[in-house]
Amino acid sequence: MSILERTGLKKTINKILQTVFPLLLGAAILVWTYHGFDFRGVRKVLDGEMNYWWMAFSLVFGVMGHVFRGWRWNLALAPLGEYPKRANSVYAVFISYAANLVLPRVGEVSRCGVLSKYDGVSFSKSLGTVVTERLIDTLCVLAITAVTLLLQSKVFADFFDKTGTNVHFFARLFTSTNFYITLSCIVALGVLAFFLFRNLSVFAKVRGILGDIWTGCLSLRRVHRPVLFALYTVGIWACYFFQFYVSMFCFGFSAGLGWLAGLVMFVVGSIAVAVPTPNGAGPWHFAVITMMMMYGVSKEEAGIFALLVHGIQTFLLILLGIYGLVALPLTNKKQ
Repeated sequence: MSILERTGLKKTINKILQTVFPLLLGAAILVWTYHGFDFRGVRKVLDGEMNYWWMAFSLVFGVMGHVFRGWRWNLALAPLGEYPKRANSVYAVFISYAANLVLPRVGEVSRCGVLSKYDGVSFSKSLGTVVTERLIDTLCVLAITAVTLLLQSKVFADFFDKTGTNVHFFARLFTSTNFYITLSCIVALGVLAFFLFRNLSVFAKVRGILGDIWTGCLSLRRVHRPVLFALYTVGIWACYFFQFYVSMFCFGFSAGLGWLAGLVMFVVGSIAVAVPTPNGAGPWHFAVITMMMMYGVSKEEAGIFALLVHGIQTFLLILLGIYGLVALPLTNKKQ
């Protein structure tokens, strides 16, 4: 086998692993989480026990969170001399979240491609702003997590105990299945980071765009309207939280848990979504179900909540992605 053939085979294997691994990981965690689950309860809830008005209201926050993200992205691009249409930025965000359902994290690249195609925005510079956005999002999650830990420290201590990761976890390290699920998620994040850094470095060497990416990363220092940028950031995370919290009112067993319980589950779910599976499927279910049980909800009811809420929110991302794909060429007819 020639060097070119070996290189091509290696690239093919890597692409397959990057596509199949997230799907297999998510499916494996979902199968374990829902083993022995009676899915007839889901049909019963859908037939009359779920409040669809509250669900529809929660989805409004989901849409607005993505809209705010598109508007904030425009502010980050302005210092670089890039001024795409606000509508195009929003549609690009819609498409990116739908693309992540097919291949985790490919959406970040796809939305830069959208603006490059329709507004002539430098792909490498816009990619740098996306990297900066992710860093800001990480800091936001850390800050929200820290506040939540202070407010609900006992619940988190119980959670760590349930997942086999408390201070005494070494005694039962090899007997806790939940611990292995948590460990698998951590390993998956490591694999994702490896592929991202390796691909980014190769792409930079081939295209010579590392400087542009770095420029995009530093664009935040020169944002013309920092207060508005901060307000959009608060708006994004407030919408994400209210999308989850309002969905709790859709079901009788979760409606009375309170906003602190909602905050705890939101934080744990936000961390779980970082695991490279389609829209966090699997890790998100596992985390939310485990936390919901801490508040006295039965495993079956918690499973129904996670399955329906995640499923409906994922369906929303698909619809928004389709809408973005249809609206972009119509909005930019002259181009």
